[in-house]
Amino acid sequence: MTLTVTLEQGTLNLTIESGTHSPDELFGFAQRRNPKRAFLFVSKVLGRHIPVSPAVMRNATDTLAAQIPADLPGPVVVIGMAETAIAMGAGVQQALSRSRDDTLYLCTTRHPLDLPILVEFREEHSHATQQVLHLPQHAADVELLRTARTLVLVDDEASTGKTFANLLEALQRAGLDQFEHIVAATLTDWSGGAAAARLGKRAIAVSLLAGHWDWHANDAPPPEMPQVDVLGTGAWHANPANDWGRLGVREHLLTPFAQQLNVTPGERILVLGTGEFVWPPFLLAEYLEQQGATVHFSATTRSPIALGHSIQHRYCLHDNYGQGIANFLYNVVPTDYDRILLCSEPPAHLLDKVLITALNPTCLEFYP
Repeated sequence: MTLTVTLEQGTLNLTIESGTHSPDELFGFAQRRNPKRAFLFVSKVLGRHIPVSPAVMRNATDTLAAQIPADLPGPVVVIGMAETAIAMGAGVQQALSRSRDDTLYLCTTRHPLDLPILVEFREEHSHATQQVLHLPQHAADVELLRTARTLVLVDDEASTGKTFANLLEALQRAGLDQFEHIVAATLTDWSGGAAAARLGKRAIAVSLLAGHWDWHANDAPPPEMPQVDVLGTGAWHANPANDWGRLGVREHLLTPFAQQLNVTPGERILVLGTGEFVWPPFLLAEYLEQQGATVHFSATTRSPIALGHSIQHRYCLHDNYGQGIANFLYNVVPTDYDRILLCSEPPAHLLDKVLITALNPTCLEFYP
């Protein structure tokens, strides 16, 4: 199957080789405001740039996790890549944990905490190239990481496999080279086998769709990209006691105040995460959907995308972590919902006031 998409900066040709989903189920397209790569696959299942049903998002992570061989030896460490695959990686680890008790979830971050950093690495093609991975904060989790026999790396897509390879090389330099099996798990794998090959003979790749793309640029001038390549703690510093993945977790708990939120059957609710803080809000959205509401989930992001194609609406805002970078919210129309829940890891007063005026949300501070 082949697809051709014409964007402002050029033409994208796709060849689909295999998949559990059709391309239209998984993604649309948009123009990136990034001269390194001018196009973007806009996921329809991740809850980041297009609001999605939590059930759709859960189906994607469960389907992906089901492709990971069940007989891989443990312990198993799952690492989700910031920021797009943080919730996705957590979903994969949670799916694996239903049938085994030796899994640990860690996510990379561009918002490091005031705690030891295990590795630093780069995602060269990204709008934000710098990432870090923290050392888990509990001794038992450190031991699991150091004795893990299987490593699962999760991202939304792979084009060359370079980012996974950069992370693996950083882990090896940190003394973590004991993994007997490595899995590159992505929604879409465009690498033609390179994602697994870069990780060595012990690696395999699983995805919901595999193929390859060819990009033919035109003579249009490159887009201007906002300054979002910032790595730092920002003005607000997280409390490690409230960690949900940056420092390693084995179980994922629903926020205690979820049961205090009353919904009516069919009520249209949008739950929004902010930046890297997406997994606890997703669990809340999933819970409300299970109570009978019509729920969609999405999140703010630092990813700069041009309007057009799959991006039809955009809010520009400041980040609520105090890093001083531009953030964005895409494809949210407030009148489509009866209630919007805007979820925050930092104090709610740090949320963008212009966005609050535009959305008129209920602001939920998860860690008051």
